[in-house]
Amino acid sequence: MKEEAKARKAQARAGVAPAASATNRDQTVPGWELTVGIEIHAQLNTAQKLFSAAATESHGTQDVEPNDSSHVAFFDMALPGAQPIFQSATLVPAIRAALALHCNVQPVSRFDRKHYFHWDQPAGYQITQYYEPLARGGYVELLPRDGIFGDSPVRVDIVQVQMEQDTAKTLAQPGDVHWLDFGRVGMPLVEIITAPQLHHPATAAALVRKIQALLHAVDACTSGMEAGGLRADVNVSVRRTDAEGKPIGPLGVRTEIKNLNSFRAVEDAIIAERNRQIAAIDAAEASGHPDPASVIESETRGWTPPSGAGESGQTHRLRGKEGAVDYRYMPDPDLGPVVIDEGLVRYLGLTLGVSPDEELDRLIEEYGLTSIDAAALMALDGGGRAQYYYDVVDAVEERLGASGDVGARAFVANWVLHQLGKLTAEKAASFDDSGVVSLGMTPEGRCKVPVDSLADILTFRYQGRITAGVAKDLLFAVFRGDVGGDNGTSVEQAIEEANLWFDEITPAEYQALAEEALEGEAKTLKLFLSPKKYPQGKLQYLVGKLLRMGPEGRMDPQNAEAAVRAAIERWVEENKMS
Repeated sequence: MKEEAKARKAQARAGVAPAASATNRDQTVPGWELTVGIEIHAQLNTAQKLFSAAATESHGTQDVEPNDSSHVAFFDMALPGAQPIFQSATLVPAIRAALALHCNVQPVSRFDRKHYFHWDQPAGYQITQYYEPLARGGYVELLPRDGIFGDSPVRVDIVQVQMEQDTAKTLAQPGDVHWLDFGRVGMPLVEIITAPQLHHPATAAALVRKIQALLHAVDACTSGMEAGGLRADVNVSVRRTDAEGKPIGPLGVRTEIKNLNSFRAVEDAIIAERNRQIAAIDAAEASGHPDPASVIESETRGWTPPSGAGESGQTHRLRGKEGAVDYRYMPDPDLGPVVIDEGLVRYLGLTLGVSPDEELDRLIEEYGLTSIDAAALMALDGGGRAQYYYDVVDAVEERLGASGDVGARAFVANWVLHQLGKLTAEKAASFDDSGVVSLGMTPEGRCKVPVDSLADILTFRYQGRITAGVAKDLLFAVFRGDVGGDNGTSVEQAIEEANLWFDEITPAEYQALAEEALEGEAKTLKLFLSPKKYPQGKLQYLVGKLLRMGPEGRMDPQNAEAAVRAAIERWVEENKMS
């Protein structure tokens, strides 16, 4: 601990803000408490902007040029005489977002002007909701499976949810030149402000991840952090704790780190800023400063991630921290109050659908998936992979004539999660020179492998009527378009035509082959008599020997292994008695 303190002091004197690394990724620092509050900005899923009818769809893609006239209205450019016209349709996703966070939607909310002068804000102010926001008083429940630090659930309060407009997009160019794309000005956002109740970097990152999942589940936002539809600002402060770990004194001076665009950046930036503040206070104490905590300034900082392996990222000062007085908040004189009918809120609450936690519980408890596989399934393809999985399970259970078979459901999940992914990763180049081949999964759960085709393959495989190798080859043939779909050849017809049915040998034949495989292996078999560690490698050697001896294409490796295990157990019993 003393060496770590010395290192932090040295970094503080050099003005370096240490980042997360292999040596300082600890979630806690002995003798200190970290406190974090987060502000999340998420773009609402709407066709028009917040205060103009300019389009929002496809912005930033190759189809839309920067500053395209269909995406930039007169009001977005703050041209003289242009007035804001509130687009009421933006309320629907905003209310859905607030309800997903268990907030109380206010019957009346109002817009305010937040003044600041920067090139990305052409009007010189941003329209937001400061005094009377859309919603207040929500919360998010974080569980250990969400990736938090520790084994106990964490509840984080939501102070308020407010609607506001986005700024222009700055495009840096060589030679200290910046271009501005005003297509992003006025994009409708919700800002979600949490209470300062987080004390571990991993938990803070888990909160952002959970909120993103909640917003996506209710169709409130266009995209997540990976596509630029969600950004996070974190407020960080530290204070000392006593020998029992209880904090000493009030919360420390907070700094704000702006525009973090990944979950990893949230965690790493918090660690870096925490360590910087602790190092600065340690250094001030060592130098005899009368008030060491005062060396931390209330300021806005940026985050520079590490540029390579083994390097550390840093937080860096951007500007002094503005307060409410600096922003000169005032009610917007051009916009009236937003009055929301209670019936609309009640209706939207009834149509939110299943929450991510409820769906995860269902996949674990009813479908037999691990928490990791269940979370991966929900995250892939914007939820499309999970819908595809449900449809394939239904089709397989219909073919099997049984419902609720947890073994079959877990079997299907393995193929939907892993084997589908391998199609594009391993075999795309074999039939497409471009090298850009995808499953084409839609949010509705449709892709290049039709549900019925995969259900046929998995039903035959689960019944043991085809081998795993044949199943994989058939899956690729369907993906390629040679089998299933619109070409007229069903999976069953393809198996019949190529004579791919699995004609497995009988249990008696397995037993005879296993006994034969053990002949002449006395030295190997002695390792099974009283092993300290089961000789798994030798078992596989004997299984491989059996598979080479038997008829090709008529043996199942799992059944072959079971037969060899049984033969070994009989040999061990006989030789123990002798």
